[in-house]
This record gives sequence, C-alpha cells and structure tokens, in this order.
Amino acid sequence: MRGYHVAVVGATGAVGTRMLKMVAESKLPIASVLALASKRSEGKKVPYRDGTLTVHETTDDSFKGIDIALFSAGGSVSKRFAPAAVKAGAIVVDNTSAFRMEPEIPLVVPEVNPEALRQHSGIIANPNCSTIQMVTALEPIRKAFGLKQVVVSTYQAVSGAGQSAVNELLDETRAALDDKPLDPQILPTAGDKKHYPIAFNALPQIDVFEPDGYSHEEWKMIHETKKIMAGDMNSDTIKVTATCVRIPVPIAHSEEVYFEVEDDKATADDIREALAHAPGVVVQDDPSKQVYPQAMNAVGSKDVFVGRIRPDAENPRFFHMWNVSDNLLKGAAWNSMQIAETMDAMGLIQPK
Repeated sequence: MRGYHVAVVGATGAVGTRMLKMVAESKLPIASVLALASKRSEGKKVPYRDGTLTVHETTDDSFKGIDIALFSAGGSVSKRFAPAAVKAGAIVVDNTSAFRMEPEIPLVVPEVNPEALRQHSGIIANPNCSTIQMVTALEPIRKAFGLKQVVVSTYQAVSGAGQSAVNELLDETRAALDDKPLDPQILPTAGDKKHYPIAFNALPQIDVFEPDGYSHEEWKMIHETKKIMAGDMNSDTIKVTATCVRIPVPIAHSEEVYFEVEDDKATADDIREALAHAPGVVVQDDPSKQVYPQAMNAVGSKDVFVGRIRPDAENPRFFHMWNVSDNLLKGAAWNSMQIAETMDAMGLIQPK
C-alpha cells in the first residue's frame, strides 16, 4: 500500500494514545503505524482503529523506513532520538519543549503560521498546549484588527502534568470526600521541592519558578506566542504576559484572554464575526442564554471554543475573551497530526 509510514514515540501515554487516534482518523494515506515507547512498555498493546498495536522499544534503529515520527515521550527522549529519526529520513513533529525555542526549528500552529514549515530541517516543534489554543483564537483577530498586547490568565487541567497527575486528583478527591488525609506527590510540579493538594484547590504554579518570579509555564506562553505570531521569541511587536493556574479539572484548559487591538473602531461584534469564520474556532457566545464555552464540553473536540467576548469598559481597544480547548487534542495530539497534514498539503513531504 502506498502511503505514509508513521511512528508514534510515547505511544502508551495520554498524548501518545491520542496521537494514534489522530493518525487513525487522518485524511492522509497511512501505510503503516509503529508504536514506540520505553523498554518497560515493550510488548504492551495499545488501541489502533478496530484492533491493537504491539509497543516496541525506541532505539536508534526504530526509524528505518519511517516518513513521519510523532514524539510525545518527554524532552530527554526527544533530544536523544529525534536526531536519529531525522538521520533515517523521517520528519519529526515533537510535542515536548526540547526544541521549541531553538531559532532554526519552526514552532507551528497550522491556523497561524503554516509558512514557517518551509524552514524546517527535519524537526518541527509543537507549541505548549496553553499557547496553541490562545494563538489559534488570537490570529484571526490580529489579521483583522491588529494586535498590540495580550494578558492571559489560565485555568489549566491537571492532565497537562500527565496521567499520574490525573490519578492524583482523583485519589485526593476521594480521600477528601471521605475525610481522609491527602498525600500530594506530584503537583504543582514534580520538579520542585514542595507538593500541594489539587483536589478542591487552585495552584498558581505550573512548572518551576524563574528568577524573575514567573513560572516556566508563563515564560513559555510569553515567548512561544511571540515566536509564533511575530517570528521572534523576544519580539517587542506584541506585548505578552501570563499567569498560569492549575485547577481540579481532568481535561481541557480554560483561559481568560485580555487583549488590545490596533483598530480603534473594532467592536465586540466585529471580533465575534472574525472568529466565527476562523478555521478551528467555534464561537459559543450568548450571555442572555448563558451560552459560553465550558471545559467539560470541550473534551474530545479538536476545536478551540471562544465566548464572553466583550469590550473593556475602562480602556478603549481592549477586549476580553474566554477560551477553552482539549489540551490533549488541539493542545497536543491533533496539532501534531495537523502539522503533518499541512506539510502534505503544502508539498513539503510525500511517502517514500
């Protein structure tokens, strides 16, 4: 069968299993799929279409004959094996932070900057999940009205910290309801000294803190947004700042996006209209009927949902927007597969 030979690295994880689902649903011709993970997962079965795939250990020799390699197994794995995949002739789409800030590696959201794909040298970076959903909604606004600055506050699902964090949320919730002691081991981040409960709580820390007081998640949102929308992670053409908070929701990130446009004649209706025609965006915005995006309704969807679009009553050209998306799909697995589909449509890849 003529078609793409695809490898999914990290196939047993929360994002990896969804990558396999996106491959199965893809409009690309798929000739074969290889499920890869660590040695301890070798031999496990993972679902694919109506059957299963056997998981193989990831090695330097895993990528022979592979056209597209989707990585989501942690930054150290990507740094170790992505160059081997490229050397073997594969295009790598990496869902970790390993390569995002490398100047020569494109950081791509297909609805926003597909032309950056032309600059690839074998590796394309998938942005942070919270960044993806925000810039997908901001790009049609930028195109229509200009964009000067963005202030975002996130309400992020625990699945962004992995399946173990979801398990911790569920265990803590049961314990709290049974009036039993909580024993947090992971959140707010496994890489820091202290751990706090997430059940019935909100944690204003995602990832470790930088010396300037911003968390690394906030740093990523700021600099990734600039790289994607302005072509330079340190650009001053768009001002961006962020506060990132973890909340006790399993899947789907929510964001309050406060932004300034350049067009002083733009109205909320104008912005709503621009978003209504934007690819990958669904407007749910009717306060009179209590219609607005909700995290639980976004789970399983590839789209970015926006609502609560309104002007700031005190500051001209400033608007508010509520933004919700499945962080494991559009924020990870779907955006990765969408990059591959976009490269195919642009003639940048073809089956061997």
